[in-house]
Amino acid sequence: MGDLKLGLQLGYWGAQPHPDLIPVAQEAEKLGFDSIFTAEAWGSDAFTPLAWIGAHTSKIKLGTSVVQLSARTPTATAMATLTLDHLSGGRVILGLGVSGPQVVEGWYGQPFAKPLSRTREYIGIIRQVLERGGPVANPGPHYPLPYRGEGSWGLGKPLRSITHPLRADVPIFMGAEGPKNVALAAEIADGWLPLYYSPYRQEVYADQLAKAKPGFEISQVVVLNIHDDVEEALMPVKASLGFYVGGMGAKKRNFHMELMARMGFEAEAQKIQELFFEGKRAEAVAMVPSEFADEISLVGPIDRVRDRLQAWRDTPVTTLLLGTRDFATMRTAAELVL
Repeated sequence: MGDLKLGLQLGYWGAQPHPDLIPVAQEAEKLGFDSIFTAEAWGSDAFTPLAWIGAHTSKIKLGTSVVQLSARTPTATAMATLTLDHLSGGRVILGLGVSGPQVVEGWYGQPFAKPLSRTREYIGIIRQVLERGGPVANPGPHYPLPYRGEGSWGLGKPLRSITHPLRADVPIFMGAEGPKNVALAAEIADGWLPLYYSPYRQEVYADQLAKAKPGFEISQVVVLNIHDDVEEALMPVKASLGFYVGGMGAKKRNFHMELMARMGFEAEAQKIQELFFEGKRAEAVAMVPSEFADEISLVGPIDRVRDRLQAWRDTPVTTLLLGTRDFATMRTAAELVL
């Protein structure tokens, strides 16, 4: 707890690429930001923009938040990681996540079952590749190497990476929401990428984080919005919450809604989802409690934001990730935090 670092969360693209990707990354580096993260959903991928950014910067760390497990085999993810780590001079942070059943089964055509054991196995294989201690082998059941299942020719053999990784210890972060998944991150990963974290409700994850090893990192996305009217400043936060809690998941299983419920807003979370599925998106956003939106963001007059930053400094969070491409907001953040 104490000093905070700053990062940028550029996310994934919408219908078109971000036109200002490189100027934003270079400005962040110039201002002293520690990291820049990209994401993937079912459009742009996470690795390629980082390669482009890495070619136009020299020191800012390049993170994925997150690479979806089902998008690549563990060895394919390890190959992309070690390649980018070499090209960038050792700047990669590999952020991984299981995504959700709608994406995994609907976009990647794979089963979502047993996400925790899949994650443990996946990361174990990646570490084998990066450590290059010998040929990579894994008994399964999720990612058996060599493969001996249906359709196998029986000719596969354990292989060791031709390329010697620049670093055997590339930091691996996990995107996780559920208590068991967060506990797994604390056990086997180097960092955690929460979706929502409240400095005022640290007890929600205290037990899961208790066993994290020294140096464990937590990089949390926050909205920074300097504005005289707090309620007005919270509107972008509420809009995002309404969409994620209401519609980013199936009605029977929405991890974001479940997290909001665990954070003390169960009735509101259920109502938001009901309204969203009824097509009443504006009403769903209006239902988001100001208290919750305020706790997970930094909004209002600059003196208020400066005061509330102290609450973040008193948490295990190590990096605040800004989801912005606005130069003025980035400069204000650097003045406030760094």
